[in-house]
Amino acid sequence: MQPTLDHAFARDLPELTVPWQAEEAPEPRLLALNDALALDLGLDTDWLRSPAGVRFLIGNELPEGARPVAQAYAGHQFGGFSPQLGDGRALLLGELETPSGPVDLHLKGSGRTPFARGGDGRAVVGPMLREFLISEAMHALGVRTTRSLAVVATGRLVAREAPAPGAVLTRVASSHLRVGSFQFARATADTALLRRLADLAITRHYPVLTGSDRYLDLYRSVVATQADLVARWMGVGFVHGVMNTDNMTISGETIDYGPCAFLDGYHPSAVFSSIDHQGRYAFGNQPAIAQWNLARFAEALLPLLASDEESAIAVATEALQEFAPLHRAAWGRVLAAKLGLADPGTALEVGEGLLDLMAEARADFTLTFSNLIEAARGNPEPVRALMLDLPRIDGWLARWRDLMPDVDTMAAANPAQVPRNHLTDHALRAAEAGDLTDFEAILAAVRSPWTPADPRFAEPPPASFAESFQTFCGT
Repeated sequence: MQPTLDHAFARDLPELTVPWQAEEAPEPRLLALNDALALDLGLDTDWLRSPAGVRFLIGNELPEGARPVAQAYAGHQFGGFSPQLGDGRALLLGELETPSGPVDLHLKGSGRTPFARGGDGRAVVGPMLREFLISEAMHALGVRTTRSLAVVATGRLVAREAPAPGAVLTRVASSHLRVGSFQFARATADTALLRRLADLAITRHYPVLTGSDRYLDLYRSVVATQADLVARWMGVGFVHGVMNTDNMTISGETIDYGPCAFLDGYHPSAVFSSIDHQGRYAFGNQPAIAQWNLARFAEALLPLLASDEESAIAVATEALQEFAPLHRAAWGRVLAAKLGLADPGTALEVGEGLLDLMAEARADFTLTFSNLIEAARGNPEPVRALMLDLPRIDGWLARWRDLMPDVDTMAAANPAQVPRNHLTDHALRAAEAGDLTDFEAILAAVRSPWTPADPRFAEPPPASFAESFQTFCGT
């Protein structure tokens, strides 16, 4: 049966919305449905697969009273501020009530909105299936993320470099509030609007914050959440690729799987995005960029932090300075688990020594840590085979073994498989041509990342692929 949708965001913050309808799809066809997520949300999977359910998933057949809207937000994109961005090809269908609270039901690729900025508002099959796959992998890896409920082919060809089959992604998130939402509200100079937005963020994500300093506490909570999130990204070798302020959520969920990738050969300067020419969002820059984005969040919140700007800047600066030690501590915990060590401080020192060796050799990130499990069991050869400086890695291994790493801890922290870039790229090209076989195989594998499946999912790419691979935003 068709679910009920609330429209709390549209009702409470009409200044941040434009009522809008999804574009009609000529021949909608379900390509992927996240059955487990649908059941968690209390949705009827049989109905979702029906013609009416598929039309619901792309916003073409909504329950009575639904009020879909395009959300307004601003943002810094590659460091440059855009005062109005917004959902150019997306719609918030509304909020779905679940046993754990309300979640947003959101579309991507549903047609032009007033925020489209010259684009066609559409999406194509490959990038939408990519977000479905990567977000499921991140969820299985224990990284906070938006989720993908479905991908539906529209039956329409979309003009890109070559015509490509169109698709709509149905996304689920605890909300779509982002730093850019606050930047937009601040730019209106309407402090009452900014306050209502902050109150909604607290209600949705940090309801324990009820005191007189709740807006400063909101800021500190987001600082802490993002410090932990970026450490978890790095622990699985994830490169987001487009860490603009409109892509940093207040909830601490990963959002926008556009030009993202997983590391093959490790190096902190690894960049995959075709438009990141300066390496702004390189793997090793992610903590610094997160802190930079949080500084922009602080600027947006200043009117709520104190009665005068000078005092507001002082308290915001003090809170922002918490990011670096919080991230360092979170990274220490991540490395401690990956190395099987009890003390995060020791893990930082030892782990960064290993990363230096890995960078020198461009050692495969996932394989190195997976092979360390074998080293802890007495077989160091798989790790040694990935390195260039054998005396140094032998010394490192000796010191690490003296610390008595716990194999069970390592096995629970080091995935056997992630969405390998070369396999994902091949599968998505096949999917756009109508063959979902490889996509479904990779999806099944990354949903069980700790258990080796087909050996090819653990193998690094051919050198020719790794040297030329780029990711794209999918717009």
